[in-house]
Amino acid sequence: MKTNLHPTEYRPVVFSDEVAGFAFLTQSTAQTTETIKWEDGNEYPLVKVHISSASHPFFTGEEKIIDTEGRVDRYKAKFAAAEARKAALASKAKKASVRKATKTAK
Repeated sequence: MKTNLHPTEYRPVVFSDEVAGFAFLTQSTAQTTETIKWEDGNEYPLVKVHISSASHPFFTGEEKIIDTEGRVDRYKAKFAAAEARKAALASKAKKASVRKATKTAK
C-alpha cells in the first residue's frame, strides 16, 4: 500500500446549509477560513454548502416525478396527428390531380 496517501488532519468542522437553516458538526479535512460558534460554546471552522439533506429534493420528498405514461400518450398523439396530416395532404394532392385531369379532358 502507498504511504501518506490519506489525509491525517481530521478536525471538527461545521457544515452549514444557509438556505435551509441546517448545520451539523462532523469530522473533516475541508479547508476554510471562516469560523462559527457552535451550540456547545466552542468555535469551529465553517464550511458553507449549497445543498444538504435538509434542502435536497431526494431527502425532502419533493423530487420531480417523471410521468412516463404521459410521455407515451403524447408520443402517440403526436404520431396520430402526423398521420392525419399526411393523409390530408395525400387526399388534397389526389383531389388536385383529379381536378387537373378533368380540366385537361375538357
